[in-house]
Amino acid sequence: MHHPFLVGERIYLRALEQNDLLGNYFQWFNDSEVCAFNSYAIFPNSMNKMQNYLNYLKDTNTAVVFAIITKEKDVHIGNISLQNIDWIARSAEFAIILGEKDYWRNGFGYEASRLIINYGFERLNLNRIYCGTSSENISMQKLAEKLGMKKEGVRRSAMFKMGRCMDIIEYGLLKDEFY
Repeated sequence: MHHPFLVGERIYLRALEQNDLLGNYFQWFNDSEVCAFNSYAIFPNSMNKMQNYLNYLKDTNTAVVFAIITKEKDVHIGNISLQNIDWIARSAEFAIILGEKDYWRNGFGYEASRLIINYGFERLNLNRIYCGTSSENISMQKLAEKLGMKKEGVRRSAMFKMGRCMDIIEYGLLKDEFY
């Protein structure tokens, strides 16, 4: 069953649904390659954690999380979100995970990112969208820059992954900078 909320050329975004927990989505957060530069795959994922997260999303007004679905085959390839929404400062943190590796490096993340950023600025009336990524996550750095985000700073040794500390590079985008 399709429930598109934001529609792009090759993908659409919809709310996460109960049935998503039965697919590959669960395993993405156990995959060390998918989660190489985020806070997952440190502790084992569980169905209970996934269900609690889905329940949390139903009631929160500080996060909007969408499933990224391909139009062609209706495959759930990742998630994208605006989280830590601050309605007073009109800002939110942007995050994306592409769990299906067959869809990496094909522009799907960029297309989904443009959809959610436009949604954040135009429908949620945000003024600033930001993200942070590992200094070693070159793909996310390139995505942030392609989206027009500006490098705002570095949090030194702020992430521990793969047996070592890494810096986190912070990016931000203001509404009037989004093209």
